[in-house]
Amino acid sequence: MKITTDQIHPEIRQQGEQFRQGLPYFSMDIIKQMNAARNDVVPDNRRLNVQTVYLTRNDASKLRILIYSEKKSTASTVPGILWFHGGGYAMGQPEDEIAMIEQLVHASRGIIFAPDYTLSLQAPYPAALNDAYLSLLWLKDNINKYNLRSNQIVVGGCSSGGGLAAALSLYARDKGEVNIALQLPIYPMLDDRMITESMKDNDAPVWGERSNKNAWDIYLGNQFDSANVPIYAAPNRAEDLSNMPPAISFVGTIDPFYDETVQYFTKLKKAGIWTNLLEVKGAFHCFDIAAPESQLTKSAFKFLSTNLRFALDNFFAEQN
Repeated sequence: MKITTDQIHPEIRQQGEQFRQGLPYFSMDIIKQMNAARNDVVPDNRRLNVQTVYLTRNDASKLRILIYSEKKSTASTVPGILWFHGGGYAMGQPEDEIAMIEQLVHASRGIIFAPDYTLSLQAPYPAALNDAYLSLLWLKDNINKYNLRSNQIVVGGCSSGGGLAAALSLYARDKGEVNIALQLPIYPMLDDRMITESMKDNDAPVWGERSNKNAWDIYLGNQFDSANVPIYAAPNRAEDLSNMPPAISFVGTIDPFYDETVQYFTKLKKAGIWTNLLEVKGAFHCFDIAAPESQLTKSAFKFLSTNLRFALDNFFAEQN
């Protein structure tokens, strides 16, 4: 689906075309350059408290987690939200999504735990999933330390982070060690097969088919372009979505992930899972980051905040 300028919502058209002209797609070389430019220095944030903890992996290496919370919290216990950044599994870090993190902290009155999970250039699947699950187990074990609600562990993320949140929801369901109350896979990267109409030939701003192919190639390694890709790597391959957490998301109609997001939410609904998905007309991938002051972004954030508050009032998952 080739994307014309007219298909981009007028409010974000200028930002979209500037991005498309400056960076038509993420090549392997650009992905490597983005990794080389990483900076783990947490920027000062006057609106939130920010802490850093380090978990120890099985190989004795360290997993960094940033913890974001309100300056003043009046709640006795709060939700704990495990948040995974985007970047096609190959790029990015938690600091990149501070606007979304602030939105979630204030909407939920909760605490955000953002792991700096292993990027695919360092190690392919399942390294990121292993980090995600290590973080989830640690979060459950530290519920009392952070004054969290034991029955409201939430997972979410944008793009590949949304895909990782969905994958973690599947993995946790099947492992049976931690019960997740809610998932927030925002315009998620869910399907390595790239066969949907919204994906084919998509050249929309920020992220299209070529970028997506390169990202999946790195993430899956030797399993790329095979029929044996696990559902925990590409959650849209899963057909049985029973007993999954309720889900909230938004996605643009010209986003290459539009069809796979709709498919995933449709399967959740068929399994009897509560969902709410906002389809943003004319919005490309990561439009909220590209145009943070647009009314389109403000409306999407309002939708997310409103539904998050509703979900936290109504959905719970007790721990075993």
